[in-house]
Amino acid sequence: MNTGPRAGSPPSSWRTLPRGIWSLGLVSLCMDASSELVHSLLPVFMTAVLGASMITVGLIEGVAEAIAAFTRVLSGALSDHFRRRKALVVLGYGLALLAKPLFPMATSVAWVSAGRFTDRIGKGIRGAPRDALVADLTAPGQRGAAYGLRQALDSVGALLGPLLAVLLMLALANDLRAVLWVAVAPAAIAVLVLLTMVHEPARPPMPGSGRPPFTLAGAGHLPQRFWRIVLLGVVFTLARFSEAFLVLRAQDLGVGLAFVPVIMIVMNLAYATAAYPAGAASDRIGRRRLLYAGMLALVIADLALAFAVAPWQAYAGAALWGLHMALTQGLLAALVADAAPAALRGTAFGVFNLMTGIAVLLASVIAGLLWSTFGAAGTFLAGAAFALLATTGLLAQPAQPRGIIR
Repeated sequence: MNTGPRAGSPPSSWRTLPRGIWSLGLVSLCMDASSELVHSLLPVFMTAVLGASMITVGLIEGVAEAIAAFTRVLSGALSDHFRRRKALVVLGYGLALLAKPLFPMATSVAWVSAGRFTDRIGKGIRGAPRDALVADLTAPGQRGAAYGLRQALDSVGALLGPLLAVLLMLALANDLRAVLWVAVAPAAIAVLVLLTMVHEPARPPMPGSGRPPFTLAGAGHLPQRFWRIVLLGVVFTLARFSEAFLVLRAQDLGVGLAFVPVIMIVMNLAYATAAYPAGAASDRIGRRRLLYAGMLALVIADLALAFAVAPWQAYAGAALWGLHMALTQGLLAALVADAAPAALRGTAFGVFNLMTGIAVLLASVIAGLLWSTFGAAGTFLAGAAFALLATTGLLAQPAQPRGIIR
């Protein structure tokens, strides 16, 4: 089906996007600066300070993301049921704020696990309602641009987090715990911005009297086109395990502890730079070509990381990884919004993120096992193989009239 712009829709321009999209983007920027400051150092903290194995790192990362995915199903359906998104978004970001102090206080892997799981529960609660709120605030012909802008600002935060980590590690003489404490401040700013600057659009009253009972059965009413998008998203996600393995690859190639977060800076710089242009372009020319380019970027990134023998090669791979994210993540969100009925939009995002979260769990656990058995090269070569599989699946989809994307 055609998922390009519809007649009469406003042009995809950042100048015409609603203020609420910018506010949500600022919230994402602040929270991601906090989260990525932590995430860029946490794998090293777990392995070098707490003595965790590579398999443990992969398992914790995978389970954390899967928890977020399961939570999104409930929060998405609840936001459809109550026809309100913001309260759940505030709860989710609030839990992420409460989780941040657990990392610098951690004395064991169990503490880190508790922090990661609490943080990801918060992410799960806010994810589907926030993504549905983006669609609620924008016209169909602006959705690619809206999701691209939010992803771009999110990635700016993800760029600032590791940059702060590098500067603070240098300033504080590699005191990991002191640096992790700093992550609390931007998380608090994110919650404050959300409370004061994001306003939910009014909704027309529902027909009839009363509200139907809460149920997940609405997922069964989602169209077949949506389920094809879910399948495509799962295969894409199997090709992209946790970014924690990028950090570990940098360390594996001899990058000094204080400069390990640079690999996340490089990745998120590419992500932030390309996300909005990719989303806006998808409103004009359709999603398919950009998804092809995104999967090709991931294949090349995995190959670069597999065969890297010097840090600069790992940085090049990380930049391509970020380009892949820019070309696929916002577009997949726009596809879900295009395919889902407005009354089931939260449920649709919850289901989509549940299925891709399970794929993240599998991908991260497999990556940890491959690394422990075959080393870094085996992990990234397997990622390249899954990316090629995803590209093959996309090629097999008809473009018109029954395909999932144009």
